[in-house]
Amino acid sequence: MAGKPKLSVYWAASCGGCEISVVNLHEKLLDVDASFDFVFCPCLLDTKKRDVEAMGDGEIAVTLFNGAIRTDENLEMAHLMRRKSQVLVAYGSCAAKGCIPALSNLQDREAHFRSIYLDNPSIDNPGAVLPTEEVEVPEGTLRLPRFFDRVQSLQQVVEVDYVIPGCPPEPHQLWNVIEALTSGAPLPPKGSVLGAGHSAVCDECKRKRVDKKITRFFRTWEIVPDPEACLLDQGLICMGIATRDGCGALCPQANMPCIGCYGPPEGVYDQGAKMAAALGSMIDIAPLKKLPEGEIPGSVDAVLDAIPDLAGTFYKFSLAASLLSRGDAKK
Repeated sequence: MAGKPKLSVYWAASCGGCEISVVNLHEKLLDVDASFDFVFCPCLLDTKKRDVEAMGDGEIAVTLFNGAIRTDENLEMAHLMRRKSQVLVAYGSCAAKGCIPALSNLQDREAHFRSIYLDNPSIDNPGAVLPTEEVEVPEGTLRLPRFFDRVQSLQQVVEVDYVIPGCPPEPHQLWNVIEALTSGAPLPPKGSVLGAGHSAVCDECKRKRVDKKITRFFRTWEIVPDPEACLLDQGLICMGIATRDGCGALCPQANMPCIGCYGPPEGVYDQGAKMAAALGSMIDIAPLKKLPEGEIPGSVDAVLDAIPDLAGTFYKFSLAASLLSRGDAKK
């Protein structure tokens, strides 16, 4: 049908789960096809980059851009899709806040290459060969994308109209957004978070909560939690208190703690700092007061040592956009 608005989905530094969430619309994909001309999606369609470059600026109505900015190819495509799209959506946690790829910001590019290509016990590399951006072969010059020193979120490199959080976003949330885009009703202000709430996951979790006095923390494999009591009350690191609602508290429903994939709630800049502050107010210090003063620091450390990876726990989905973000990704 001529005249349908164009829709594209692009995949930068991510795992591919966001594409699966689009497919998980199931039969509603037919409704998407009825409303949009699906023109660009590298993992589903054979449209080439040159085909997008040939389009007029703003010719694509909506682009769902998932993935963080890890390489210069990701950056180039972010600028291209921004230029060609009327509405650019940071789709999923990688595009929104950096997500798992951004945990690599705790190390620099050289440390990554050393770990992957030199110090890796499964690698046979006696010549200590590292990837180069260009190499000459008889057929010409082969080029790899430049691997940036830092990962950034989409909205750190281009202007983003809307954000849909989640790892990946739930299909019903994507459908709600598609309905909003096709209904003709006024759209939310630019910069809005769509398909999610404004408060914390705890507000939609049905588990019973009490005044928290945590004496120790547990890994998920160490205990079988009470299926009705708050998981944080039981000493499991549940990120729900520092995570935006809208998912329906799906992980706590499955007796697993929230891991924070929707990013911080409305008004919270740093998800990890919010979680650290919350835990600081919940640790039961009454037993520590009975200890000799010299033993108190070690006892506090023993409680915190049960959380083996503070950055990976508190910033699993939001490090690129956090206070811990370091430097410029294009170094």
